Amino acid sequence: MKNTLSASSPKTATVMERQATHIPRYKVLLHNDDRNSMEHVVKSLMRVFKFGQEECERIMAEAHKNGLALCAIEPYEQAELHRDQLVSFSLIASIEPE
Repeated sequence: MKNTLSASSPKTATVMERQATHIPRYKVLLHNDDRNSMEHVVKSLMRVFKFGQEECERIMAEAHKNGLALCAIEPYEQAELHRDQLVSFSLIASIEPE
């Protein structure tokens, strides 16, 4: 089989491969609120993300202290699902591009 790629083609192919495999990722953010108990927030995070209690307590404390906490960075559809699940537990959550 004849190779029709020129000397510059490997570089172009590498760039094209990176572009083809790059999936935009989104941050799932938890916002602080005064409606939900800390226990409810931790349990909700554990159910949605399947994180351990210690990690969920850390996220909850960060949101409580700073007003906002990063929960995860993931592809758009997964981030959207997790945001919607948090909202279904009466939490305030959003997503934004990484």
